[in-house]
Amino acid sequence: MKTTKIAWSLCLAGLTAAATLISWPRQAAAQDTVPVSVIVSVEAKHGKQVPEVRKEDVRVIHDGARSQVLEWVPCQGAQAGLDLFIVIDDATDTDLGSQFDDVRKFIQAQPASTAIGVGYARNGTVQVVQELTNDHARAARALRLPMAAGAEASPYLSVTDLIRHWPESANRREILLVSSGIDFLQGGPQDSYLDESIDRAQRAGVQVYAIYARPIGHLGHSLFRLNQGQSNLSRLTEETGGEFYTQALREPISFGPYLDEYAERLRHQYKLTFLAKASSKPGYHRIRVETEASNVELVAQENVYVGRER
Repeated sequence: MKTTKIAWSLCLAGLTAAATLISWPRQAAAQDTVPVSVIVSVEAKHGKQVPEVRKEDVRVIHDGARSQVLEWVPCQGAQAGLDLFIVIDDATDTDLGSQFDDVRKFIQAQPASTAIGVGYARNGTVQVVQELTNDHARAARALRLPMAAGAEASPYLSVTDLIRHWPESANRREILLVSSGIDFLQGGPQDSYLDESIDRAQRAGVQVYAIYARPIGHLGHSLFRLNQGQSNLSRLTEETGGEFYTQALREPISFGPYLDEYAERLRHQYKLTFLAKASSKPGYHRIRVETEASNVELVAQENVYVGRER
């Protein structure tokens, strides 16, 4: 009887040790990952009907390896909250006023779950003329014509400044920037202010959208500066998960179609949460969000900020 008890004890000890060896890698794997959330826009590749995308249809490639998708939540109902800042570059030509009816129509058409703020980019900051509010009529009334004085700075410094002072929120956070994209402080192909605004937006999870508007003064006739400005806006929006709306080097006849397209995009956004591999040194990591669902394109920021191991 004693021999039997000893045998059973040894057997149980062996099973316990085996279970420990099996569970340890799982625990280590869990400790080596951190949850990261981004906003993803769903678009139809063809036609206007945007297909439904399920969680199991979504893949996240993080630093070349597939990551586990934890959540795929539509930004609707209780999750529909959106904080949207409309930022107008004060270096924009005053002809922009002809577009204000379309902008007001867009503002007033937004759902009650959307809070809208209005500000003007000048001197590397944003002059907020209307804080975020759910009173859309009030936000629409805050629009004013651009003021050239103090405007010849960098719109990207202004974007960075706005995000830096923007309190964290459970809501989506987005910027609609109306600008030529011309940086009056750094006019070459390398722009540290642009780089900083992209890094800041990616880390904060702020998507930036932009509509091209003609600049004031002589630079409005410089083909090189106009091309560089549009290239910068394209990079800013693409790398933060947004979209750049433009009609070559001309200001569009009407902002209406672009604003309608943006409003449609807002109706088809999801909050994606996935497990990212942590490291001892925090930093930015490249991601790619994919799906095999037919006629669907997923749009998200190109890099995410991943903190230290816990």
